[in-house]
Amino acid sequence: MRIYAVGDIHGRFDLLGEMHERIMGEISRDRPGDWRIIYLGDYVDRGPQTNQVLEFLSEATEAESRIITLAGNHDTGMIDFLEAPGPDGIFARHGGDTTARSYGVKLKFTTPRALLDGHAKLVRAIPEKHLAFLRGLPFSASFGDLFFCHAGIRPGVPLEEQTNDDLTWIRGEFHDFLGLHPKLIIHGHTPKLAPEIWPNRVNLDTGAVNTGVLSCMRFEDTQKLLLQVSGRGGS
Repeated sequence: MRIYAVGDIHGRFDLLGEMHERIMGEISRDRPGDWRIIYLGDYVDRGPQTNQVLEFLSEATEAESRIITLAGNHDTGMIDFLEAPGPDGIFARHGGDTTARSYGVKLKFTTPRALLDGHAKLVRAIPEKHLAFLRGLPFSASFGDLFFCHAGIRPGVPLEEQTNDDLTWIRGEFHDFLGLHPKLIIHGHTPKLAPEIWPNRVNLDTGAVNTGVLSCMRFEDTQKLLLQVSGRGGS
């Protein structure tokens, strides 16, 4: 099986579209016996094109079961805000305003009244298809000796017992652990200027929203190949 894993997108539909086209072009050219494309979460916030990203991925996953989209902390945070609006969650504090603008809504967090006003407009603006997509995201996927999730795992805890909170949020304990895990962990969540490739984990978050670089790794047999697409940085 050939597997492509793609790092955090954060509303950069321009980069997502280019990467997806490149991957599908390789699959069409090489015709591997089986394949998967695994997106590692954080499709929303910060970048300007969340609406287009969710439209594209919801359509793609509905049309092709071999395209897998995992949940990131920003994706679950968006649902949390829509269900219970407040000024202190990740959506309000870390880029939800750009997500709202992609749906034609200007969110203001200055007063409770303004917050509720903007929330109501956003709820009306977001297609049910996008909400169903976000609510249905799995938190991990595993193939062979590879384990895919958004943020990482808690060392010492069996993979099947990892919590959704750790799979979407963990950093320090996971990053600091130098031993081997039951499988190689493929993740994003923590932006770096270049992919981190260690014996126990691979981090593919290259901060696409700011750097303009979206990273992907292709896994096939024992081979790993890095793919990247780039555009202008900044949100």
